[in-house]
Amino acid sequence: MVGLTGGIGSGKSEVARRLAGLGAVVIDADAIAREVVEPGTPGLEQVVAAFGRDVLRPDGALDRDAVAALVFGDEKQRQVLNSIVHPLVGAVMVERTAAADAGDPHAVVVNDVPLLVEGGLRDRYDVVLVVDTDPATQLSRLVEQRGMSEAAARARMAVQADRDERLAVADFVIDNDGDLAALDRRVREVWSHLAARAGRTMPA
Repeated sequence: MVGLTGGIGSGKSEVARRLAGLGAVVIDADAIAREVVEPGTPGLEQVVAAFGRDVLRPDGALDRDAVAALVFGDEKQRQVLNSIVHPLVGAVMVERTAAADAGDPHAVVVNDVPLLVEGGLRDRYDVVLVVDTDPATQLSRLVEQRGMSEAAARARMAVQADRDERLAVADFVIDNDGDLAALDRRVREVWSHLAARAGRTMPA
C-alpha cells in the first residue's frame, strides 16, 4: 500500500490525478473527510454537538469556512475536530483499501493523506511518496491560486509538519517546484517503480 502526502499548496492533488491516470486506485482522505460530515451523518451530528449550530449553512450542510475560522489558530478546537473526523475517515479508508485489494491483487492502491506525518501513519504504508515544494512556493500558490490572505496561508502551513519532517518519511520524493512537464516525468518514474512492485505493466 502506498501513502501519498505533501504540504498544503504542494500540488499533491496534481500528483494524485496523474497516478490515477496511470492506473492507481487513489483513495482521497480529504474527499472522505467531506463525506463523513455530510447532512444526515453521525459525523455532522458530532461536529454540531461540539461546535454549535453556527457551523451549519442555511441548507443544513457544514459551513467549512465557519469551521476553519474556529479551529485554525486554536489548537484545542482543532484537536476536538480531528478527534471527531479522523477516526471516521480512517475507517472508510481501511474499508475502501481492502475492497480495492480484494478486487485486484495487482492494484496499486494509493492513500492520499495530507496529514500522514502529523498522524503518525508512516508505518501503515509499504511506500511513502512525498510531494515536495519550497515553502515560499507553497505560500505563493495559496495566495495567488486559492485566494487566501498571506496570514491565513501561513496559519494553515504552520499546523502541518514541516518540510524536513515530511522528507524524513519519504521513500520517493516528487519535486513540484518546476513545470507540469517535469512533474509528469517524475510521476511516471515513480509509477514505474510502484507498478513493478505490484506486478503491473506500464501503460504505453
